[in-house]
Amino acid sequence: FLWKCGRLATSSQPTIESLPPSVAEGRSVLLLVRNPPENIIGFVWFKGMVAVKNILAIRHIPARKPTVLGPAYSGRETLSSDGSLLLHSVSQKDRGLYTLRILRTDGKNEEAQVQLQVHSSLSVFCNSLTCSHLMIHSLPSYAAEGEDVLLQVHNLPEEVQAFSWYKLKNGTSFHKLVEYNKTTNFISWGPADRIRGMVYRNGSLLLHNVIENDAGIYTLEVLNKDLKIKRSYVEFYVKKHVTQPFVRITDNTVTGGTSVIFTCVSPNTDVSIRWIFNKKNLQLTERMTLSPTKCGLRIEPVKSEDAGEYQCEVSNHFSLKTSLPVSWP
Repeated sequence: FLWKCGRLATSSQPTIESLPPSVAEGRSVLLLVRNPPENIIGFVWFKGMVAVKNILAIRHIPARKPTVLGPAYSGRETLSSDGSLLLHSVSQKDRGLYTLRILRTDGKNEEAQVQLQVHSSLSVFCNSLTCSHLMIHSLPSYAAEGEDVLLQVHNLPEEVQAFSWYKLKNGTSFHKLVEYNKTTNFISWGPADRIRGMVYRNGSLLLHNVIENDAGIYTLEVLNKDLKIKRSYVEFYVKKHVTQPFVRITDNTVTGGTSVIFTCVSPNTDVSIRWIFNKKNLQLTERMTLSPTKCGLRIEPVKSEDAGEYQCEVSNHFSLKTSLPVSWP
């Protein structure tokens, strides 16, 4: 059976969310896949950019083949059936960029990236007393449209000659936002970036009036006096309020041996979906199948006990909406 409910918005790409956004050393963190396509045949995770030496694990869907472990696998990673990656007992060595490649049935691939932030258990904000490596924190990590976001830099090297800020675009390349030369005290902005930002001598970057497209991964590149380059990454999100979904029913007959498909239709992406049956959480049975993103619910064969009111609920970190009930049959 091929699911036809597809991605909730065909123009949107899959994304990855770090839960929590910043994890303490020794704890676990979930790199949660949001908005994946339905036509998935497998996942490949990389520690860093796409390269054979950076492969963590490969998993095929359905899981008839064993998970293939790569050179970057440490034994502390668990790959879920939905592509999400769970890391146990993280350390400072685990911080950095992670890349997910999604393999599709049509032969095309999709990629998404996330920046893992790891902090000392003594302090969320790293300082010279707890560590010395270059770090960035987003204040806030989740911003509403129109708010300002400060990408606050910690432990900028004293011998820095210049630094530059970049933003990841389309999951493949970095677009330069601004460059600061400490020797000449000269600031060079990219096109259309100056009116919406402010850069500080300590490396921090202030973004004014953020919109949804501003969310993503930012990179700070620092050039020292010995011409060595250091990089650090940060990611922030922009709040999106969901709209009310509705349920569509595909039903041919109600005789024995037939099936019924419920589809949760919503223009929103990066959401969680929950199904409700007769005002209560739907309890799945062996006759029920959910699509990978849970936007599709299939019951086969249908029975009289399946008759009633169905609803779907879409939610993100900031809002929740439930569809009007539809009766079946």
